[in-house]
Amino acid sequence: MTTTPQNDTGTRDLAAAFADYAPSVEGRDIVTIRPRYGLLSGGEERDARDGAVFATIDPSTGDHIAEVAEGSAQDVDDAVAAARAAYESTWRDMPGRTRAKYLFRLARLLQDRSREFAVLETIDGGKPIRESRDVDVPLAAAHLFHHAGWADKLEYAVPGMTGRPLGVVGQITPWNFPLLMVAWKIAPALACGNTVVLKPAETTPLTALLLGELAREAGFPPGVLNVVTGAGATGAALAGHPGVDKVAFTGSTEVGKAIRRATAERGTRLTLELGGKGAHVVFDDAALDQAVEGVVDGIFFNQGHVCCAGSRLLVQEGIADELLGRLRRRIELLRVGDPLDKNTDVGAINSHAQLERIRGFVEDAREDGARIHQTSRPLPERGFYFPPTIVEGLGGSEAICREEVFGPVLAVQTFRTEAEAVARANATRYGLSAGVWTEKGSRILWVSQRLRAGVVWANSFNRFDPASPFGGMRESGFGREGGRQGLQEYLRLEPVGA
Repeated sequence: MTTTPQNDTGTRDLAAAFADYAPSVEGRDIVTIRPRYGLLSGGEERDARDGAVFATIDPSTGDHIAEVAEGSAQDVDDAVAAARAAYESTWRDMPGRTRAKYLFRLARLLQDRSREFAVLETIDGGKPIRESRDVDVPLAAAHLFHHAGWADKLEYAVPGMTGRPLGVVGQITPWNFPLLMVAWKIAPALACGNTVVLKPAETTPLTALLLGELAREAGFPPGVLNVVTGAGATGAALAGHPGVDKVAFTGSTEVGKAIRRATAERGTRLTLELGGKGAHVVFDDAALDQAVEGVVDGIFFNQGHVCCAGSRLLVQEGIADELLGRLRRRIELLRVGDPLDKNTDVGAINSHAQLERIRGFVEDAREDGARIHQTSRPLPERGFYFPPTIVEGLGGSEAICREEVFGPVLAVQTFRTEAEAVARANATRYGLSAGVWTEKGSRILWVSQRLRAGVVWANSFNRFDPASPFGGMRESGFGREGGRQGLQEYLRLEPVGA
């Protein structure tokens, strides 16, 4: 997010801020997009058995990008069979140091083609190129490197236990971080000796398919990594497949519940990372400039398409007017526009359906009497865009305070005491993330110990590392991804000597 100096009156001079602004667009010619993409199954690219395809759309313009094969239950069968054959013949018994070499090679290839991946991710998903380039692609490579380092050290991941791979893992990833979530999931699964059938989100399949091509280039044995594209029916076929030993899903809470029911019937291992309604809790002794930047980054990063987004702001009454005034001025500086422009802060909403969902939440809040503040800067005429929005005057019972909007919308409430702040922060069915802003270490500890959230950041937000576990509780899911805890999700653990 870009900042500009304040003038003598303490307000932002927008004319000066944008006087030297000139678009700097990353070229689309960096990436070659084919008119049609097939499935990756058993080391080969092929069409769906029934020839079905679906279209992927550029959300910044609404234009058609490419046709992608839509996998059926039969295609899932084929991919699971290929994964099972690769697991039993090659990957399971391969020495860890050899599996590590494949993962290291894949990570290096991803780095070598990082610009191509960043541009493709932005075209397919709508997020600003600066985020794809500086966050998503480097962090995806970091997950591959990190877990490659564990592949020959699994006996140290859980002291006193022996870990064996589970078998074939079905992984279903979301549209908000298409490349990062793929790397986030396949890296530990493959490092532990499992094979993978991956189903990426139907609106953003292209970087997953490109990563699958890189795996072939890296020499992965056929069937170790399979990518079956499609929509909900494809994902349901994978989650319910009797040949899958574990399912890992990131996405909506409603779909997660359906997957849990399907896997419970067979006793299949399961990891769920679902929705969230994270709270920023800002106390009156917080460093306000730092808190403002953290709140802005926490909700407007990736257009608010983040499960752990700080979509609720709980601010102590004594500083509410000052903090909200700074936030209103700050969002006037956010540039909403072409995601390929390196100066863009907020890109396109992923789809027209998601745009309408966001609009519905804000209009409902307006009808409930809330005060809506939006940036005054114009939006692009084409594509799916929504202005950065602050919703004030809320009591807490409104839908915008309770439900996951998944857009650039911040719901604001105030509090007086620490106990009230904790109660308001926990007044949600979710439990994925929270942030505490205060100068007092004792307050950070007291509040964070009482927040019902899987991840709590102190004086920061949206900080990730492959060595750190991530996950939620309650209706935000269960299980952990990243760190040693994430490795354990892909191992069958037994006491040493058993």
